[in-house]
Amino acid sequence: MRRTIFTGFVICWMIVIFIFSARNADTSSQDSSRIGMLAGQIFIKDFNNWDLQKQISFAKRIDHPVRKTAHATEYAILGILLFGALYQTKEQKRRTAVLSWGIGTVYAATDEIHQLFVPGRSGQVSDVLLDSSGVAAGVIFLLLLVGLGNRFSTRMRCKKQ
Repeated sequence: MRRTIFTGFVICWMIVIFIFSARNADTSSQDSSRIGMLAGQIFIKDFNNWDLQKQISFAKRIDHPVRKTAHATEYAILGILLFGALYQTKEQKRRTAVLSWGIGTVYAATDEIHQLFVPGRSGQVSDVLLDSSGVAAGVIFLLLLVGLGNRFSTRMRCKKQ
C-alpha cells in the first residue's frame, strides 16, 4: 500500500515539474520575482520600507540563486518520492537509492529537452546536473531517515527482550 501511495505522489510530482517547465520565460521570470520579493520580506528587516525600485532590484539580484534553488528542491522532493516508491527491504536500499537517482536524472534530462520547445526557455546541461544533485540529496536524506528508523526499531526490539 505504501508503495502505491508513493507511486501516486511520484506521478503527481512529475506532473507538477512538467507544468512548471511548460511555463514560458516571462511567466517563469514573474514567478521568480515574486519569490525574490517574498525572500526580501522574510529575511530583510526593513525590506518593506525600501522603495519599490530597490525591492525589484533586490529580487532581480537574487533571481539566479532562487531559480537554481527551486530546481534542486523540486528534484530533491522527486528523489524522496522515488525512493519511497521503490524501497522494499533494507538489504536493497543501496540498489533502490541508485535506481531512484537514475530515474530522477533521466526525468531531469527529459525535462530539459521539453524546455527546448517552450517559448523563451532553453535546456541546459548544467540544470540536468543540478537536478541530478537534487535527486541525490533527496535520496540521501531518505536513506538517513530509513537508517535512523532501522536503528530505532532495532533498539526497541532489544529492550523488549
